[in-house]
Amino acid sequence: MPTQTKAPASKTFTQDEAFKASLDYFKGDDLAARVWVNKYALKDSDGNLYEKTPDDMHRRIAAEIARIESRYPNPMSEQEVFDLIKDFKYIVPQGSPMAGIGNPYQVGSLSNCFVIGNSGESDSYGGIMKIDQEQVQLMKRRGGVGHDLSHIRPKGSAVKNSALTSTGLVPFMERYSNSTREVAQDGRRGALMLSVSINHPDAEDFIDAKMEQGKVTGANVSVRIDDGFMRAVRDKKNYTQKYPIFSPNPVNQKEIEAEKLWKKIVHNAWKSAEPGILFWDTIARESVPDCYADLGYKTVSTNPCGEIPLCPYDSCRLLAINLFSYVENPFTDKATFNFDLFKKHIARAQRIMDDIIDLELEKVDAILAKIDADPESEEVKQVERNLWLNIKKKAEEGRRTGIGITAEGDMLAALGVKYGSEKGIDFSVEIHKTIAIEAYRASVYAAKERGAFPIFDSEREKDNPFIQRLKKADEKLYYDMLEYGRRNIALLTIAPTGTTSLMTQTTSGIEPVFLPVYKRRRKVNPNDKEARVDFVDEVGDSWEEYVVFHHRFKEWMQANGIATDKNYSQEELNAIVAKSPYFEATSNDVDWLNKVRMQGAVQKWVDHSISVTINLPNDVDEELVGKLYLEAWEAGCKGVTVYRDGSRSGVLISNDEKKEEEESDTLTPFPTKRPQVLEADIVRFQNNKEKWIAFIGLIGGKPYEIFTGIADDEDGILIPRWVEGGLIIKNRNEDGSSRYDFQYKNKRGYKTTIEGLSHKFDPEYWNYAKLISTTLRYGMPIEKAVELTNSLQLDSASINTWKNGVARALKRYVADGTEARKQKCDNCNSSQLIYQEGCLTCKDCGSSKCG
Repeated sequence: MPTQTKAPASKTFTQDEAFKASLDYFKGDDLAARVWVNKYALKDSDGNLYEKTPDDMHRRIAAEIARIESRYPNPMSEQEVFDLIKDFKYIVPQGSPMAGIGNPYQVGSLSNCFVIGNSGESDSYGGIMKIDQEQVQLMKRRGGVGHDLSHIRPKGSAVKNSALTSTGLVPFMERYSNSTREVAQDGRRGALMLSVSINHPDAEDFIDAKMEQGKVTGANVSVRIDDGFMRAVRDKKNYTQKYPIFSPNPVNQKEIEAEKLWKKIVHNAWKSAEPGILFWDTIARESVPDCYADLGYKTVSTNPCGEIPLCPYDSCRLLAINLFSYVENPFTDKATFNFDLFKKHIARAQRIMDDIIDLELEKVDAILAKIDADPESEEVKQVERNLWLNIKKKAEEGRRTGIGITAEGDMLAALGVKYGSEKGIDFSVEIHKTIAIEAYRASVYAAKERGAFPIFDSEREKDNPFIQRLKKADEKLYYDMLEYGRRNIALLTIAPTGTTSLMTQTTSGIEPVFLPVYKRRRKVNPNDKEARVDFVDEVGDSWEEYVVFHHRFKEWMQANGIATDKNYSQEELNAIVAKSPYFEATSNDVDWLNKVRMQGAVQKWVDHSISVTINLPNDVDEELVGKLYLEAWEAGCKGVTVYRDGSRSGVLISNDEKKEEEESDTLTPFPTKRPQVLEADIVRFQNNKEKWIAFIGLIGGKPYEIFTGIADDEDGILIPRWVEGGLIIKNRNEDGSSRYDFQYKNKRGYKTTIEGLSHKFDPEYWNYAKLISTTLRYGMPIEKAVELTNSLQLDSASINTWKNGVARALKRYVADGTEARKQKCDNCNSSQLIYQEGCLTCKDCGSSKCG
């Protein structure tokens, strides 16, 4: 199936041109504009931009969808598709589809989520290494990956190699985690989910693995919990773990106190927000694809955010419907939800999703063609090629889709319904029931026109609880499905929509509003007699405070005649919020048990799963977390994540730290003598419009030193752009002086060495780099090294840009959840900042800044 993507116009735009045009497009919303330009505007590997505003992107996507539509009866035109997706108003392809559809510059997948696994659940070293390689190959194509570790032998099991006994799960968790951190994805880090069954004898080690500082920092972890364990917890009974898990003839088994292990899970989640919980029997029982388990569709793990449970080598693409846009006369007493338009658009969204599968198959063919053309030997390419052949087979056979939503919180507010109330839960259930019925109806009609997914078998599905629910709700749909089949094996999800919601300018996914209003500050010249000074900071800088409203809260104000350009006092703001439908309906206000019950009620109409977080204040006790987990199981949730405010900050300690040393500032140094050879990462950045490169020497995956220099210049450091790491080697010149060399493998696998690398480090920054390196070598926590870098008192703007580049390079190694002290949010001026995947994220307003 040849790819027919048209080459884009040759006209290019600068970052500044695209940002200014996009800022106008988003009506002054700089965060939305920056996210779009940085993540989704069409660009080549040299950074040239081919799109100026999201209109260009939506034209690109519409043209490709229309091209696929033309293959089938009753095709939608390019203009029809464009009208559905323009302005992020109704239908929003998410993430990889948005960036990848019609993109000739990246050979990548359109799938957001993948799960991989060994056939026969092999736990041989060969099988384990194959999974590692497959994970890396998927991440380099922009995918998030999940895989389960329940097939690995528990610690101490006999093995027929030189070790004699197995090392258990944790070393392999580390391996897969480190692989994730090594793969760059255009300024972002890959995402990984590791799971294990509670029935595995090493489950407790798995649960504890991330509690040690610096361990498994590149993965989310979740425990697959079966109903038997939950009943044992509820009834305070013992539970038998086995290997192989649930085997009638286990090689290894042990009896444990279920409640004791349960309290460990609850404690760790209370303390660090992990592990997440997957109610595995509910997932398997409700899963429509599991009706085809013997054909390779047995669900084994989930994607990193948990909303797509998948079988090995299946993948899914995501799309969100903007619920707010179907509210007519929002925020008035005449507000209604346009169900007729909504149903029509659900059908169109499902059709677009099915078209995207055809586009994905073209992308996979392009990936396979590139693999075949690469110069490596067939032996080297075999794992990658087989991986994509397996993924292609699953996409062709199952044609899985992932229709979700965004703006649920804003939709309810616009209708005057309080999020989390009984009325709010009932309306949300009606919305998701409608999506399920209409999406399945569209898939049945598509099967009539385009053919059913090849392995469809109504007999296999007849007793599935989800299918039975559809039958009860709409018998005609069910009997049409018996007659025509269905185009897609599974259709629905509710994913997090972080960056998507920034561009729709709405609440995210199924979540309530984070904050309806907050304050920002901008620096002013105190000598300006016209300027208003509201705040003078500790160094004497003057600031003016101004109010920022959540976009739809501002719309409520306008609908109710409340001025949006006035400088309100905090008391006035509180009074305004109290009158609004957002009052006591923020993420911190919603009753936690009600949110769990809402998730369980909605889950009955979502054939995959739901990504949702229960946000708790810092002062809640562990007992509440356990109660919420039990409630989630009883309510029919497929998974649940609890985040207690501040729970990831300062709680991870190393094994050899003593309790009384937890608050000590004593640094633990690396080896006093620098090893001759260090593994190294390289990070590219811009300094005063020049291309620069940073070299980060690593010991045990942690930064030990950092040096910088000009890249891509005849007097600078010439390293191909595809090189992301290598070795820094300390050698000696003939005169006895020391030098640093850099060595990497070229595309043919041969070593290339750049001698005298240190002579190309820019001398202007040499002392600053040595200062930072010294602090790293003596064990300064990385987040403090970032603070040090940001605090350097340098004069010129170009040096400040150098600071940003070095800080960005170091942030990649900060453990998620770590507090960023001495920094404030650019958006709301809050000091509640934490690192998440190398980005600074504000816990107050939710804004995120990378770089």
